Amino acid sequence: MPSMRLAYFALPSLLIACSSLPHDGAGSAPPAGAEATLGLLETTDLHANVLSYDYYKLQADPAMGLERTATLIKQARAEYPNNLLLDNGDALQGTALADYQALVKPVACGDTLAIYKAMNQLGVDAAGIGNHEFNYGLPYLNQVTASHFDVDGVPADAPRCAGPNFPIVLANIYSVKTKQPLFAPYRILTRQIQATGPDGKPLTATIKVGVIGFTPPGVLSWDKHWLEGKVYAEGVRETAQKYIPRMRAEGADLVVAVSHGGIDGDPYTPQMENANYYLAQVPGVDAMLIGHAHLPFPNPASTLPAFNLPGVDKTRGTVYGVPAVMANLWGKHLGVIGLHLKFDGQHWVIDKTRTTVEARSIQNPDRSFVAADPAIAPLVADEHAATIQYVKTPVGTSDFRMTSYFADVGDISAIELVNQAQTAYVQDYVKANLPQYAALPVLSMASPFKTGAAGVADYTDVKPGALALNNAADLYLYPNALHAVKLNGAQLKAWLEKSAERFNRIDPASSAQQELVNTGFAGFNFDMLTSADVSYRIDVTQPLGQRIVALHYKGAPLSPTQEFLVATNNYRASGGGGFPGLDGSRTILAAPDSSRDVLIAYIQKARQLTRARNGADRSWRFAPVATSGAVVFHSAPGMLDLARDAGLSAVSQLKADDGAGKGFALYAIDLSK
Repeated sequence: MPSMRLAYFALPSLLIACSSLPHDGAGSAPPAGAEATLGLLETTDLHANVLSYDYYKLQADPAMGLERTATLIKQARAEYPNNLLLDNGDALQGTALADYQALVKPVACGDTLAIYKAMNQLGVDAAGIGNHEFNYGLPYLNQVTASHFDVDGVPADAPRCAGPNFPIVLANIYSVKTKQPLFAPYRILTRQIQATGPDGKPLTATIKVGVIGFTPPGVLSWDKHWLEGKVYAEGVRETAQKYIPRMRAEGADLVVAVSHGGIDGDPYTPQMENANYYLAQVPGVDAMLIGHAHLPFPNPASTLPAFNLPGVDKTRGTVYGVPAVMANLWGKHLGVIGLHLKFDGQHWVIDKTRTTVEARSIQNPDRSFVAADPAIAPLVADEHAATIQYVKTPVGTSDFRMTSYFADVGDISAIELVNQAQTAYVQDYVKANLPQYAALPVLSMASPFKTGAAGVADYTDVKPGALALNNAADLYLYPNALHAVKLNGAQLKAWLEKSAERFNRIDPASSAQQELVNTGFAGFNFDMLTSADVSYRIDVTQPLGQRIVALHYKGAPLSPTQEFLVATNNYRASGGGGFPGLDGSRTILAAPDSSRDVLIAYIQKARQLTRARNGADRSWRFAPVATSGAVVFHSAPGMLDLARDAGLSAVSQLKADDGAGKGFALYAIDLSK
């Protein structure tokens, strides 16, 4: 693998798989009426899952991994010899492998990042940038993407390092210093494709595909400590309106938006996180490859409000008529848009009536998984082995099992330890450095990061016994920085009300089975307190914003004016998740330490964790209410004993298989208890 890629923009993989035809050239225009098909293949939110391996549980997991998506890519390329493979972003962060290469043993300038080794092998044609690409800072991103950022904090003489063999595009993040985009805003890929003339004879023709990238503007808040004063963001819609006419003027036959965001029907703002509902309405967008939401789209069975908006066809995979695909996360799906094209005498245009959109799963109908591509694992064998060795570093012991299988219904076994560590850190920091806040009580908010959104194995599960770094990473998944905010009782209640959106509204009079959990509200936004000083109840029969009742502090009703310091992370403190009043302005501490490092240090100091000390202070319960029908939720099967260990006697397992084909069990909770 060469150490530097000085001219990589000219070197993306051949559009025609296994072909020696050139990428570009002045080939003659095809006759009007010529037809062709073009497969747009999408990966998204890989989160550094190169292999089918769970570094937190130290075991193989065939339900994920780019090495398995690679098999789907081969199959799709055989189906669509004319194809482009595009990545939507959030590729660089998300596993212990990623943290090892970024933080523990930083990848050398002459070495290519593990995820990019795999993507280079697969012949990715272009990639976008997600919000998590910024988690390790601009100097790191500059290095591993073989870029040369002209921004404060990146040395002007920094060498161009090894990186991807394909262009990276991002249109809506700009350098404060130069007022220019951080990456190339778009690229026009000129390719030779196989087509059919109007006489039915095969021919070779040229097509120009413009690829433009977008990321959520909110990254400026979420990674404020890395980005403030160095880059700025523009809204997705405005940026598209600026650049797409230029792309057309430069000869693009098609414009493909690689937009790292989901679908949201709320009124548009330039800060909108999931702006693709409005991006689809910008003239000139021919197809959208979307992501960020960690979901497959199209999905005919989805009841998510975003997929059932006017103008969204969740079956055909279109948004206002624009073909759109989202390939879930972690390599679990491959997005495939099969564009049927016709040459109108000047440009290739899409025949939307014949275009197809699919999110293809690596899981077969019989619940087995496609085989891994054997070419991928050897590329990253050294990095994989080093990561495993690193995460086995011991940190302490525990006498209880810390899990998130029942976090939605009150098990705080995997939450309280995080809150304790954050609370202790803020208390010590304030005492030493911020004496003006020393009189304020310190609370902490934490959420279950893994609640089954990525499949039945997507739960925190730390067994009793010896604890190692991988267990701490299982408890705290993201490399967030610890922050603390100052707020009053009314603002604390508003925070909890937002968290309570995790639940659907339950009708006590309904005899029908009702789903408790609102899967459209991410589990990592279900913040909770776990303190002996605080108690509250969540009344799921009430409308949003009116669910937190009996909120007490030290046995008395919480005063709306009482002030607190609340430990959290940089994502939440800076506005992540849209929590009221949290926009960065209330932050009094932006710690130099990550929340995970704070947790590790706390475990090392405690040495021996016990349920009584570290897993029993449950602050919240559901407000009791009798329901005529069952109130149900889904989790991994056979885990009822864990609910009992957590004191959740009202939980029962109705079915070991909920029938959805994903391996989940159906549980019920008696809200009257």
